Amino acid sequence: MSVEQLLAISAVVLFAAFVQGSTGVGFALIAAPVIGLVKPELLPVCVLVLMLPLNLYVIWRERSAVDRFGASWITGGRVLGTAGGLWVLTALSATQLAWFVGLSTIAAAVVTLMMPAFSPGRQAFVAAGVITGVTETATGIGGPPLALVYQHQPPATMRSTIALCFLIGQLMSLATLWGTGHIGPAQMKAAGSLLPALVLGALLSRLVHHRINGRFLRIFVQVFAIVSGLVLLVHAS
Repeated sequence: MSVEQLLAISAVVLFAAFVQGSTGVGFALIAAPVIGLVKPELLPVCVLVLMLPLNLYVIWRERSAVDRFGASWITGGRVLGTAGGLWVLTALSATQLAWFVGLSTIAAAVVTLMMPAFSPGRQAFVAAGVITGVTETATGIGGPPLALVYQHQPPATMRSTIALCFLIGQLMSLATLWGTGHIGPAQMKAAGSLLPALVLGALLSRLVHHRINGRFLRIFVQVFAIVSGLVLLVHAS
């Protein structure tokens, strides 16, 4: 990786870490497209490795707000969804899959925007876990379902619980990639080079995360979900 490439990707990683540290979502959506354009061979391992310390930091920072009940049911659903994601990969073409997930994500965001405030229960958690498992395994995008199910919860609960769910899922993904020989020294070296930018972005988020109220976070989640869907649709076109 050249100095110019390192500086460009570092700037994006810093901003992405700041956004996710402040809101709970957004790192992969911001960082992955840029890394894919500059050094596509670093995906998905570099993003997954960088998100491990970021999510650990958010969990530690707001550990008292973690929803362990919801996280456990989401994780159970995610295991089922991972198997479903593998099946979806074989049943649909890449274009069909991108259109399906993109349109579904946008539709879910619009529907929940019009719904009154709700407190998610066991069924909602399992459904979010299953959908996350399917979409992240098949497309690499797993944030929107979790963000939507937690959008009416306190910001600290949303950030910390999503971070815990992300962490478990990323460890599962990295274990699978390692077992299948898809993790190489170049990807790990790049992640190490980008770690200072990640740490700085995460620490800067500490200055603003407590100022983000529920109304702002809900709007951000809706926009995030819609943009995620649009990114998939544009990529499929």
